[in-house]
Amino acid sequence: MSITKTCDYCHRPARVVSGKMIYPTWRRLWGKPYWYCDNGHEPAYVGCHPGTKRPLGRLADSRLRLAKMRAHEAFDIIWRSREMTRSGAYKWLSQQMGLPPHKTHIGMFDMAQCEQVVALCLQREIAAYV
Repeated sequence: MSITKTCDYCHRPARVVSGKMIYPTWRRLWGKPYWYCDNGHEPAYVGCHPGTKRPLGRLADSRLRLAKMRAHEAFDIIWRSREMTRSGAYKWLSQQMGLPPHKTHIGMFDMAQCEQVVALCLQREIAAYV
């Protein structure tokens, strides 16, 4: 099966590159594959599932990567605190966002969805203290 990934910014095909291109000073990442595109825009990339060339999510520029990190920072507290399981936390998130569970993955979210994750998690945290 051939995997192709289209860039969310220029809508052209992305290409698979080694981690050495993305992280030239981090040797431990050199052997890992990434989907990458820089066709007239800021470089966008996404890593792959271990041992495959299957992307972990959507290609992201620096702004979206930061938004995804913030979303994970807010969301991961829920399941890492053992308040609920990871799958239970994703089920809660899918219900809150009105998305089917198979579409509820921070790696696939856009900026607005990442901001929504942060807001929902913050509201949940505030409600716990009220």
